[in-house]
Amino acid sequence: MKQNTIEDIKVIYKGKEIKTLVLENQKGSRLTVSNYGASILSFETPDKEGKLINVIVGLASSRAYIDKYINGESILLGATVGRYAGRISTDVLRINEQEFPIYHENGIHLHGGKHGLDGKFWKVKAIDNDTLRAVFEYKSEHLEEGYPGNVLITASYQLTEINELKIIYTATSDKDTVINLTNHAYFNLDGAGSIKNHELQLSSREMLEVDTKMIPTGIIKPVANTAYDFRKPSTLNKLHTIEGLDDTFIYEDTALPKAVLKSLHSGIKMEVFTNQPAVVIFTPKELPQWKYAYHAMYDDFPAICFENQKHPDAPNHPHFPSTLLKAGEVYENTSVFVFGIDD
Repeated sequence: MKQNTIEDIKVIYKGKEIKTLVLENQKGSRLTVSNYGASILSFETPDKEGKLINVIVGLASSRAYIDKYINGESILLGATVGRYAGRISTDVLRINEQEFPIYHENGIHLHGGKHGLDGKFWKVKAIDNDTLRAVFEYKSEHLEEGYPGNVLITASYQLTEINELKIIYTATSDKDTVINLTNHAYFNLDGAGSIKNHELQLSSREMLEVDTKMIPTGIIKPVANTAYDFRKPSTLNKLHTIEGLDDTFIYEDTALPKAVLKSLHSGIKMEVFTNQPAVVIFTPKELPQWKYAYHAMYDDFPAICFENQKHPDAPNHPHFPSTLLKAGEVYENTSVFVFGIDD
């Protein structure tokens, strides 16, 4: 029987050590993660014919992620996003009657600021061959990107024997602060081409209304009788008519999968479970003309992101779930992506 393995690859680039870990289970599925941005580089899982398909968009080399970031071209492929995923509409955070200026462009603070967690070199805290788990750790110092508190963050990636990809983020702070982490993996269950032949189902009856800057207005609106109603499986060939998705859906409180994605071509099915109340579904119209892992070529609407998190701009909307993390408390964001073959 094939053994669980974790391969540890080290590369020195621009004076920094990039550590790439390849986790392989007994089924032959492979998860590749990196300490740069605590990122997922690829995930290979069998299709209906038993052929391994890379279902997470990645670049052709680990060095390329750094180059894209330095050049201001990063699109957060597979990266850990924070300290605050999504948009904040103000240039200050107000916590305990104190104001903390935060980086913003055109009145918007996005994905943790100018130099978020996606561009950091994380420490490899733990590698466990038995459970096929890799844990990265990063200490975000007080006032980094304007956020109060020295915050210790961990990102845990695990590949199980039943082809679950488990992502667990934790954080603790020595001061009251806000936090809202997520992973920005781009999924394509065919490994190339487009997701327009994919089928999406969401356990969501409501979504956030946004203004022209994609900032939540505070209004929560029903999806019924709109193109955003995915309560029943819907093929994504309608993405052209709505110019793609970049929207926050409110999950229903259910033990059932929060989301299900299926490919009508490869037969791969992905079920999404999470303890987070919402998800930003993002479907870019296209990807840059870069060199991608496994020589993959992508068409229009090449991938879909499931950014499980709390609501964007929650610090400015008291009726949204709070993103306040009090000193000494523990933040946890857990997401499980379960891969299999559609019956």
